[in-house]
Amino acid sequence: MTTNTSTHTFHIPVMGLAYTIDSPIRVAKFGIDSVISIMDDELIERMNAFYSNKFQLPYNEISRKVHDYRAKRITAYLDLVDTIVKKKFADFKTELTESKESLQEFVAMLPGTSDLKTGLEHMISQGAACKTQLMNFIENNLSQGSIDVNIMTKLDKDNFDGKEQLPVEFNDAHAALRGFANSRVESSVVLSAGMNPRLFSYFEQFQDFFPNAKNELKKKIILKVSDFRSAMIQGSFLAKKGLWVSEYRIESGLNCGGHAFATDGYLLGPILEEFKQKKSQLVEAAYGLWAKALELKGNLVPEQPLNLKITVQGGVGTAEEHEFLLSHYQADSVGWGTPFLLVPEATSVDPATRKLLIEAKEDDFYLSPLSPLGVPFNTVKGTTNEAIRAERILEHEAGSSCPKRFLALSKEYDNKGMCTASRKFQEIKISELEELKSELPESVFAHKKEMIMEKACLCVGLANAAYLENNISVKGQDHGVVICPGPNMAYFTKEVSLKEMTQHIYGETTVMLDTNRPNMFIKELGMYVDYLKNEMGNMDIQNNNQFKKLRAFQSNLLEGIAYYKKKFAEVSFFESGKDKMDEQLCFYEKEIENISLDVMA
Repeated sequence: MTTNTSTHTFHIPVMGLAYTIDSPIRVAKFGIDSVISIMDDELIERMNAFYSNKFQLPYNEISRKVHDYRAKRITAYLDLVDTIVKKKFADFKTELTESKESLQEFVAMLPGTSDLKTGLEHMISQGAACKTQLMNFIENNLSQGSIDVNIMTKLDKDNFDGKEQLPVEFNDAHAALRGFANSRVESSVVLSAGMNPRLFSYFEQFQDFFPNAKNELKKKIILKVSDFRSAMIQGSFLAKKGLWVSEYRIESGLNCGGHAFATDGYLLGPILEEFKQKKSQLVEAAYGLWAKALELKGNLVPEQPLNLKITVQGGVGTAEEHEFLLSHYQADSVGWGTPFLLVPEATSVDPATRKLLIEAKEDDFYLSPLSPLGVPFNTVKGTTNEAIRAERILEHEAGSSCPKRFLALSKEYDNKGMCTASRKFQEIKISELEELKSELPESVFAHKKEMIMEKACLCVGLANAAYLENNISVKGQDHGVVICPGPNMAYFTKEVSLKEMTQHIYGETTVMLDTNRPNMFIKELGMYVDYLKNEMGNMDIQNNNQFKKLRAFQSNLLEGIAYYKKKFAEVSFFESGKDKMDEQLCFYEKEIENISLDVMA
């Protein structure tokens, strides 16, 4: 396993707009890293007011009339979170030195092999006689969790002042980046959803992303990527601008929460293997470009590359899977997202939605067409948003009033952009479809109409849980709650404490009651096979390029299965389930081959 100076070997990734909006306030004092979405400045402003009041700190409202209000709201909230986290961390360190019970509770949450745990256990065994020594040890070895932020690069809508389009730096993602860059937090920004060259270039405007005289970065860049090639392309682009990528966060293409960006049939195991084998190549390629760019800018050039982490997330659910990712693939940290939705101490989820997650079965979790981005979206059946949308459709009032407009990206009918979940957009689309009604079979017409109305207002639905949990009034049209767990949620069926979940991660206990849960790699493979079947069903047989792409997809899946058969036979992990895993691999292999035969016919 790679050397890791962090308190924990896991992190909590961003979830939706609201579910981790305040997670650092909840968990950073325990040394747990977590990620805040900074895309919804209205939610952020209201959380700023809420937490300022809760901790009796000054609050100055930043209204939409203030120049650059979006960036300023984000800066103000992050500064507030930083203040609260630092205070809670300082108080927690004092508490650990004064309360043996608190110290023992904290030690029980730490990974079994960590030097921190070993050191603290030694202190406990020495008793109260070495309180000063304990204080010094805690001060020198305990670090607070990082207050990281997430920007979804595709959410970079143009903005307007009346009819006049504002400069690009006032685009949504650009303003969010500026809000983070101007804050005092020393942490990382996680860039997800692919490459945005204009946004990536905008990083050059902020000195905190360049190394100081000590070769340190005040603010770091994390790229969420799906494969090695993507990492090389995006990392090189940034390096040419003097920007160092401090971490590549590899996420399963389908076995994840939220938006699912499927690969071309490349499975997580082979992807991680390539990163493991080629990490030095990634570092060396970036360093050469980075050093040259820094020199041209007149900046200090570090004599050696800075640290580069490789982390992974998506579908992990057992301590054995966690340790396998750390030890075999040499990951620096593993992301545990979905299971933490059942931990009230860590995430912001309203009671009704958490109850829904607890009671939902395997078939209730699915890849939906809800997202206005047109990207498959992991969610669960039975949300309040689903019920409200269905009721509106019956009342012939489909679509959202679109109060926030973060996803108003379609310029088909308006150069300012419209969201495909908005009532205005759907009314136009349905009107156009009605003109063709006489030319279409009834079933085709009904299907096309349903496809128009299936989009959900994610901007509101993904934010409401934080309001409901904290008894903050929900403004405007009722959209209920949209939640975006991965399919892994099906195997976690009870609310648990933060201590219980960390002990589950480290193998000290288990909170998973469903023993029929498939291995994370097998689960992802099954999802890709289903995805392939669906794509085959929708394929235009006259489209030769599409045909070639799907054949390559099949080939990549088969290569992935061959990799897993060899890998699982070699490693000492998963011993109790290897026979079943091998059976499942053979089953999916035959399914893929049968799909290929159907296409060839």
